Amino acid sequence: MALKKSQLYSSLWQSCDELRGGMDASQYKDYILTLLFMKYVSDKYAGTPGTLIVPEGGGFADMAVLQGDKEIGDKINKIIARLAEANNLKGVIDSADFNDESKLGSGKEMQDRLSKLVGIFNTLDFRANRTEGDDLLGDAYEYLMRHFATESGKSKGQFYTPAEVSRIMAKVIGIGDPGTRRDQTLYDATCGSGSLLLKAADEAPHGNGISIYGQEMDNATWALAQMNMILHDNPTAELKRGNTLATPLFKTDGNRLKTFDFAVANPPFSAKSWSNGLEPANDIYGRFEDGIPPEKNGDYAFLLHFIASLKCTGKGAIILPHGVLFRGNREADIRRRLVLRGLIKGIIGLPPNLFYGTGIPACILVIDKAHAQTRNGIFMIDASNGFLKDGNKNRLRAQDIHKIVTVFNEQKEEPRYSRMVPVAEIANPANDYNLNIPRYIDASEPIDVHDLGAHLNGGIPQRDIDALARYWHVFPTLRDTLFQNNGMPGYSKARVPIGEVKTTILNHPEFHAYQRRVADLYHAWREMHEPLLLAIGAGDADAEVRSQCGATTLRPRDIIETLSEDLLVRFAAQPLLEPYDVYQCLMTYWDEVMQDDVYLIAAEGWVQAAQPRGVITDKKLKETPDLVVKRRKYKMDLVPPGVLIARYFAEEQTAAKSGKNVKKAQAALDEKVLARYQTLTETEVQTLVIHDKWFASIRSAIADEAQRLTESLVGRVKALEARYATPLRALEQEVEVASAKVKAHLKQMGIEGV
Repeated sequence: MALKKSQLYSSLWQSCDELRGGMDASQYKDYILTLLFMKYVSDKYAGTPGTLIVPEGGGFADMAVLQGDKEIGDKINKIIARLAEANNLKGVIDSADFNDESKLGSGKEMQDRLSKLVGIFNTLDFRANRTEGDDLLGDAYEYLMRHFATESGKSKGQFYTPAEVSRIMAKVIGIGDPGTRRDQTLYDATCGSGSLLLKAADEAPHGNGISIYGQEMDNATWALAQMNMILHDNPTAELKRGNTLATPLFKTDGNRLKTFDFAVANPPFSAKSWSNGLEPANDIYGRFEDGIPPEKNGDYAFLLHFIASLKCTGKGAIILPHGVLFRGNREADIRRRLVLRGLIKGIIGLPPNLFYGTGIPACILVIDKAHAQTRNGIFMIDASNGFLKDGNKNRLRAQDIHKIVTVFNEQKEEPRYSRMVPVAEIANPANDYNLNIPRYIDASEPIDVHDLGAHLNGGIPQRDIDALARYWHVFPTLRDTLFQNNGMPGYSKARVPIGEVKTTILNHPEFHAYQRRVADLYHAWREMHEPLLLAIGAGDADAEVRSQCGATTLRPRDIIETLSEDLLVRFAAQPLLEPYDVYQCLMTYWDEVMQDDVYLIAAEGWVQAAQPRGVITDKKLKETPDLVVKRRKYKMDLVPPGVLIARYFAEEQTAAKSGKNVKKAQAALDEKVLARYQTLTETEVQTLVIHDKWFASIRSAIADEAQRLTESLVGRVKALEARYATPLRALEQEVEVASAKVKAHLKQMGIEGV
């Protein structure tokens, strides 16, 4: 059975439990990632010619036999040293000391801790990739880096850039364009663990690739980046160690800065000691000709180095705090010069709390030297409201990424989201080259204004009903079904009681017609792509199917891109439904379920991938069984029992729930279900997975979006009815009547004049 992503992640994070207590996350990541590297390299290259050599006594198998050994720490160090020496990786994979008693404990404590750690990694098997383009290990490395960044605290989490932001940066500078070549260069001046470089490089057209360069000051982080490159099959990436500002290491023979086609960067925010080892006023590389940044804030120092490192046609994207857009004094002078030189193509404002090490909002500055001389505007996007709350951090969803990239690359102006801001407007004395996005884009939600006249005299303001015009355009007669004129100009009244609004809308023929149009769009999309899904696991799929992906081979990455882009295009022309919400339905299902399914099928074939397996029973990795038969617990990764039962045993399931002996009937049904898995044909598995599982789930999610849209209309109509249901005059009359009743009651009690 192929290794599932979720299983790998659980195993890796369990290994971290063995190290907690002796050190913080910023330290134990070095141990975990070193062992991950050793296991991967050993599985992939031991006894096999390749990029790396696994020498005798220098592989993970040599570690595995050390479990329980009293000298396990020292011997692990020696094994790692042999691999490092054989592959010129000294200082890269041997920085963690596995014999350090201050971190791992002494004597039996170290022996047990390392034995458990090695035992966990020994259960993993990386000898076979699941399919071409599968980055299971790279994704696992990303998973660990993200969690280590979360746990490392404010000052130690900056070695990792969220993958979602990295993809945006690569896409808006054109790395994914078909013309990108292998000999073109990509540079990151503060590369950290290399995650930003790798995600950016991954956007290059399949088969083309791009040449990677980076520099990192911290030794341990540089070592992580080196391992990261190898684990992602980029062993030729050139990463150098040193302070980029004080000692840039990528230079020409003439001692000038080497320049690159593309650059990305996420430098440390507002570094206070940026000028250590540097005389900015006498910089031999001419990086500060547009001005010297403030002594205690290095944001513009990194930006100016970044710009100087681009070719005359180069493009780049750099993450910086919002302060660079509006801070004054020296930074204002530098900002004005950059704007006048036309170097800033665009600014993308991001949501707060995306990054590790800081909760402040940041922005992406997009630099484009190629068209600087003719640039007369800066394209701005306020994407601060598009995110998902994920634990204690915020995260960009697939739909947020796609919208940012599409709007930016097409320079589309959207209300409260994006606009092209003329340089003349930026230079206006009222703005004075201040680039703070809210000056130019008001992203706030419109205020829901109450109508005083309606509160006084009754009636629903025509203005509020007109504001729902997007609904009335699709349901032209529904408005008259819900509202009628109340005799006062500019005001209407409700035809339908509040309690009947939802039923009235749901039963309206125009709403039914709309539902049918949505269903037709979905069905056309499904029929278009069913052959593509059937071709998964078929080896060399036929040319017609491959052409749907525009690829010579059928990769999971190409499959989801084909499915999602076509779904987005089809629903873009459908009114009311937000196409990006529909797109997100598919992307969420892909991330949570379908992606793992596709990899399983590609690795093992439809029938084998559908077979039950025993559940993992380790106390820390314990799985919930899908089926229990005669006390044996089974997990069905591809075809859940509920899906199989619904197609083949629906009547038996109904009978089992209503019989006299429910437990016995259910046990008998479970045995039948387990036996049925063993007789499934490829065609049956494809039907169960593609139709009953994938398509059914996606259809349900899209239907939920349509339902949510309806609930929004229902809620607004009911709110308007309730808001103006009782005018002030009616309330006054009610008070007068109630007051008269009280007075009469008091009079009857002989109490007057109160």
